[in-house]
Amino acid sequence: MNAAIRAVVRAAIYRDWNVVGIRRGYAGLLEEDFQPLFRRGVGGIIHRGGTMLRTARCREFKERTVRERALGFLRRIDVEMLVVIGGDGSMAGAAGLAELGLPTVTIPATIDNDMAGTDLTIGFDTAVNTIVSSVNAIRDTAYSHERIAVVEVMGRRAGHLALAAGVACGAEAALIPELPVEMDVLIERLESGRFAGKKHGIVLVAEGAMRGADVVRELEARTTYEPSLTVLGYIQRGGAPSARDNILAAKMGELAVSALEAGARGELIGLHGEELVRVPYAETAQYPRKPDMDLYRLMNELSN
Repeated sequence: MNAAIRAVVRAAIYRDWNVVGIRRGYAGLLEEDFQPLFRRGVGGIIHRGGTMLRTARCREFKERTVRERALGFLRRIDVEMLVVIGGDGSMAGAAGLAELGLPTVTIPATIDNDMAGTDLTIGFDTAVNTIVSSVNAIRDTAYSHERIAVVEVMGRRAGHLALAAGVACGAEAALIPELPVEMDVLIERLESGRFAGKKHGIVLVAEGAMRGADVVRELEARTTYEPSLTVLGYIQRGGAPSARDNILAAKMGELAVSALEAGARGELIGLHGEELVRVPYAETAQYPRKPDMDLYRLMNELSN
């Protein structure tokens, strides 16, 4: 997100616009917590994870009266356009403000990569690389002790992280919420690998598919394996962003400002294939994010 903030601020200042940042998202907007942003003020942040403006949940922003109050504040401080960086909830809030007459553009940023309207969100590539790096370290112990390592990753409603990381690190299986969890199939695959001489393995579990602890209990009860469990948790959200994420954030940030300059009223900046596109909020549902079944089949084909 910091790379996106930097790009938006500097692209806007390049056009001689004044820029302010709202601290802690919509919660800070309701608290009228903001700060002027300048070129030098967003220097030295591109290598940092997270967001310099911080973030917070704000469920009450779903209410129209609350959004009207927020819009009144923005008008008092002469804000004419708003760039929102975040996931589905952030985009919904931006769409609500656009309905009230404030031009908004949303830059998709969530490690789950589960936003409709775009093939890729800022943060996903960094999180996948973090998972792969962690699994590579865990694999050393799994190999030495001849164990199955169960690794729980984020993804309450989407398994893109588990699936992409599973292929990238050569996992034996990835359990994702979009598909039913079939323990019989998982055990059969692991046993097949053991019969072929494989004495260790990696199983990635998206948190929305099944708790890692439950997978471990099933394996302990139904096999002779001694599985281990690692819950990666918030380690997936931090750390220096990948080069791909920083480049994507820079391009999306500049396009967001260009879109507002061109008269955008309410749009998502999306990536379709290799092309950056502007997608009206009402049309984002036409581009749902579904699991890549070709990737899923590839992982299963290569796992043994």
